[in-house]
Amino acid sequence: MLIQRIARASALRSASLASRRLPIIQQRTFLPPSLNDRSIIEEKYPENPKLTESEDPGMNGGYINPPRVKRQFRDPYGDWWDKQERRNYGEPVHEDHDILGMFSPYEYTWISSGKGLAQIGAFIATFVGICWVVGRLYPDKPSYPREFEGGLERELGGAGAMRARAPGDPEPYQIEEAEEE
Repeated sequence: MLIQRIARASALRSASLASRRLPIIQQRTFLPPSLNDRSIIEEKYPENPKLTESEDPGMNGGYINPPRVKRQFRDPYGDWWDKQERRNYGEPVHEDHDILGMFSPYEYTWISSGKGLAQIGAFIATFVGICWVVGRLYPDKPSYPREFEGGLERELGGAGAMRARAPGDPEPYQIEEAEEE
């Protein structure tokens, strides 16, 4: 048993030594220093300058935005490099380009919102008015149930079953009047 314990302990010790050596192996690389040297990376990719609020009011890293004009309102017959987006090559785009581009929702400009609401209200009023006029002037067609000989007593299940309307039965929806007489 003692021998087994010693064997297990030596195996655990060698495994722990191997795990300690692993980070050393991971630090070794075969990349040239121009790709992984810290000073060279800092020289190639310097940090963005920290600008104050007065220097950068838009807080967009000093990017100069062109005027906020939707591409839909630009001249469609102009000599654009990109005819579909109405943009020239190298022209800076606004930071809200996704909202101002040609593929954003179309802006309806030929009618004001007040006039549009008035038109919708006029349509609803006309529709309701026509429904009211038709309801008042169109004559109702009275629905009259059919009568059967003996009220189909045998066909509906016999003497105890609810029977259909037979000749001489009071008019439907006028049972109160028949009971009063």
